[in-house]
Amino acid sequence: MAYNILIVDDSKVTREIMARTIRMSSIPLGEIFQAANGEEALKVLESNWTDMVFTDINMPVMDGLALVAELQKRADWERLPVVVVSTEGSKNRMDELEKIGISGYIRKPFTPEQVSDMIQKVMGEKEHA
Repeated sequence: MAYNILIVDDSKVTREIMARTIRMSSIPLGEIFQAANGEEALKVLESNWTDMVFTDINMPVMDGLALVAELQKRADWERLPVVVVSTEGSKNRMDELEKIGISGYIRKPFTPEQVSDMIQKVMGEKEHA
């Protein structure tokens, strides 16, 4: 099964680096979608099947936390795995992210191995859910 992945970050460069990193991983890959903020991400999700979301926290229009909250309101998206990719890593922020139910966290800057390992971990758990 090939996975469709959505990357949400206000930095086009970061989105491109993440997309390139995902393409370099050994996971079966379908399409990679991109959005510059949570609002754009919701539009992408409405018209494209997506298996997993990587999102930054701090973005204009709709941040990553608001995006996760919106996903959890919809029955068809509430179980969609979301991995936060951010420079933030304080204990308070990590506790907040755990409470809202994210599937994983990767701190920027990231390595290809971290991204590949996270996809395998999260998607493996999803298949067994």
